[in-house]
Amino acid sequence: MRIDLHTHSTASDGTDTPAELVRNAAAAGLDVVALTDHDTTRGHAEARAALPEGLTLVTGAEISCRLDGVGVHLLAYLFDPDEPELLRERELVRDDRVPRARAMVAKLQELGVPIEWSQVARIAGDGSVGRPHIASALVELGVVPTVSDAFAPEWIADGGRAYVVKHELDPFTAVRLVKAAGGVSVFAHPLAVKRGRTVPESAIAELSAAGLDGVEVDHMDHDEPTRARLRGLAADLGLLATGSSDYHGSRKTCRLGEYTTDPEIYGEITRRAFGAFPVPGAGGSLR
Repeated sequence: MRIDLHTHSTASDGTDTPAELVRNAAAAGLDVVALTDHDTTRGHAEARAALPEGLTLVTGAEISCRLDGVGVHLLAYLFDPDEPELLRERELVRDDRVPRARAMVAKLQELGVPIEWSQVARIAGDGSVGRPHIASALVELGVVPTVSDAFAPEWIADGGRAYVVKHELDPFTAVRLVKAAGGVSVFAHPLAVKRGRTVPESAIAELSAAGLDGVEVDHMDHDEPTRARLRGLAADLGLLATGSSDYHGSRKTCRLGEYTTDPEIYGEITRRAFGAFPVPGAGGSLR
């Protein structure tokens, strides 16, 4: 089995619609794909309706958190999307995205960048606006060559010149809420230092003690020594070690299935979850 547990669609900051994403996942030879848009489950219904035969969909979300000033992304799988407390927190995060993005545009304008809110809104479309949309605008304007280059201290990296904080959950609260909603939580790209500051390993241990289920080990932003280090940490803490592409369509260079999760780990995730269940493909209907 080929299992990719971290992908994004146009419901947040990917470039594939949810229907396109599941069709592309099947074409890439995946058996299981998780749709984990930022702070939203809005793409799940479309993905289900288009799900090709032979592909299983894991519903999820990537929840924005912050710990001691450091951004933390928590992958939440198979939770009940209607559980009131978790839903309320996700809506607070999502509702703060537009004011935050507008403030970042204003900061960039103060730095002399000829960016306009209308440009960012066009790029975001119906998705939950975020930094990747602003990064894409900077690429369009020729300010930076790639989206990744925009995530630098000169521009929109954590603490960068044009960075603006947004409402984010405490990760300990997020772990508790995901578990209460019947879901499974995995720390996304925990040691991706190229993205900015990361939390110390002691914080991962504390999150593990608080109920965190796993850490994303195999990821494009982790080099081989980092993966080995994380795999050892996961073993020491009894955490599940996952792998995934963090696919965003054409917005990033990673490919669907570039990194995958061991079937035994996937089986344990589905065993622990009770808020929702994987959806087997039945041929799809959206073309």
